Amino acid sequence: MEITFSLDEIENAAQAVVAKKPNKVILFHGEMGAGKTTFIKQLAKELGVTEATSSPTFSLVNEYHTTNNQVVYHFDFYRLKNEVEALDMGVDEYLYSGNWCFIEWAENIPNLIPDSHSVITIQELAGGKRLLKLS
Repeated sequence: MEITFSLDEIENAAQAVVAKKPNKVILFHGEMGAGKTTFIKQLAKELGVTEATSSPTFSLVNEYHTTNNQVVYHFDFYRLKNEVEALDMGVDEYLYSGNWCFIEWAENIPNLIPDSHSVITIQELAGGKRLLKLS
């Protein structure tokens, strides 16, 4: 699935992704500043998260709860030095919990990613638009 959207259309893009019923572990790829965190915030809102969301750059993971008692984990592994750091924080328990796991910079933990996952790639286009690919 491919969607081109602007910031004004991000809600519709998130709704389309949820409607495709992706795997609950979703890897987000894109250059720094492509809009991965912004899209994750909108996805969390679409799933029913009402609390404020932010990037877990320094904490590695943020946990949110939806209005229908689902849990959403948002990971940012940009600053991770190696996979051992992820294992030390118990990443495997999160990834195999059955809860939503949105992972930025998953390329830093390639051997820890479950086989059953989806991938969202976001590419910045001219005019503030973004190209999202879900696979």
